[in-house]
Amino acid sequence: MNRPSIDELLRQVNSKYALAVLAAKRARMLSQEKLENQYPKGTKAVTVALQEIAQGKLQVEWGRKKP
Repeated sequence: MNRPSIDELLRQVNSKYALAVLAAKRARMLSQEKLENQYPKGTKAVTVALQEIAQGKLQVEWGRKKP
């Protein structure tokens, strides 16, 4: 499984800070799920999160307050 380059990731997310926050939140969500069934053994949640960001599966919404 190849890791996406920082350039690919920054095309999806405009800021390195936003990228770090989004990847950390998604990796935390993935770590609570079972990854063994979907990905090869030894695949880290952060790697999966970064691949999802590079593929455009995740979007960032900034500035919205929770009701």
